[in-house]
Amino acid sequence: MPFPLFSCHGVELEYMIVDRATLAVRPWSDRVLVDAVSGAPVSDIERGDITWSNELTAHVIELKTTEPIAELGDISASFAREVRELNARLAPHGCRLLPTAMHPLMRPDEARLWTHDNNDIYEAFDRIFDCRGHGWSNLQSVHINLPFDGDAEFARLHAAIRLVLPILPALAASSPIQEGRITGWPDNRLAHYRVNSAKLPALCGRVIPEPVYSHADYKRVIFDPIRVQLAPHDPDGLLLAEFSNSRGAIARFDRGSIEIRLLDIQECPAADLAVVKTIVALLKELAAETHLDLASQQAVTVDPLARLFNACVEQADAAIVDDPVLLRALGCADLVSPAAHNVWRRIIARLNPLRDAAESERAAQKAYLDHGTLARRIVSALPAEPTPADLQSLYTRLADGLEANTPFVR
Repeated sequence: MPFPLFSCHGVELEYMIVDRATLAVRPWSDRVLVDAVSGAPVSDIERGDITWSNELTAHVIELKTTEPIAELGDISASFAREVRELNARLAPHGCRLLPTAMHPLMRPDEARLWTHDNNDIYEAFDRIFDCRGHGWSNLQSVHINLPFDGDAEFARLHAAIRLVLPILPALAASSPIQEGRITGWPDNRLAHYRVNSAKLPALCGRVIPEPVYSHADYKRVIFDPIRVQLAPHDPDGLLLAEFSNSRGAIARFDRGSIEIRLLDIQECPAADLAVVKTIVALLKELAAETHLDLASQQAVTVDPLARLFNACVEQADAAIVDDPVLLRALGCADLVSPAAHNVWRRIIARLNPLRDAAESERAAQKAYLDHGTLARRIVSALPAEPTPADLQSLYTRLADGLEANTPFVR
């Protein structure tokens, strides 16, 4: 039975498995994703409110809420508990979990696909796209799943999400380094994400979903072109359009939810849940038509949203939000200096999304308000041309902070 709008939430956090001493990538998720009875690798291990799962590559592991949860509450503590347990089980193998959305030194040729359950699907993607690219094999993200019941609720939720997607990198960018170099872009994960599927452009479009507000229109505008483009490359029909859709938010009509996919993972679960709670609060305000009516929200085309998204990928919190309709929707029409950081500061001050949150989450939010995105904080803690030793030292600190569930401030 479908869940009504905003009645529950699903959250997914991805982490990379690395060598404890060197931080080198280790494709050993199947050493902890093991059935307790048979000892064989499995795709999922349920542990109460949190489940461990495999991902496309064998060096990434996902933690997710086992069932949709009515309140986000203190779920960050549950994620932190599971991070500690995974680190305890990885320790005998000389490994640990690493936060942030990209490994700072990983090369694409280090990627290894998951080779157990459902690997035929991963192999199909690899055959078509070559998943050794950074945007396939060197990325860790947060996904938020939000429910809807029927077309009317889908339309309201999809309209709100479309308006928020472009400014998410300004809140959550955490991938400023690629192969040992500060690239100048704070969200390299999304820079790769937006071109991952260029070979079959229907899969991702322009990242921002098209303005479609019913199941029938979504099928016609998004799913059908994906099926057409996949068909010549997938003769066995392994890749379904519903799962191959790679936009920044994807509709899952089979389970009545929309999954938001554009968040870089932060330094610890407290920081991730601070971000998630902020986004959910903003979406609720948009869905309530507090500053802009639904018809006006739905009328916003892809072009201005995609332009702003690209600016936020490349500038994060320094990007300028200059579209008057979007500023109005976000309650920032009178903002004198509409840099994305100021937009988020205004939103956070108005909504106070962490009023009842744990101190660790409020500390993470303060780090953002005072110092900007995690990407900005990482770069400020490094020399302009960091050495591998510089990066190993800083990212070891980040891995320590992940285990302790503490926000990073230089």
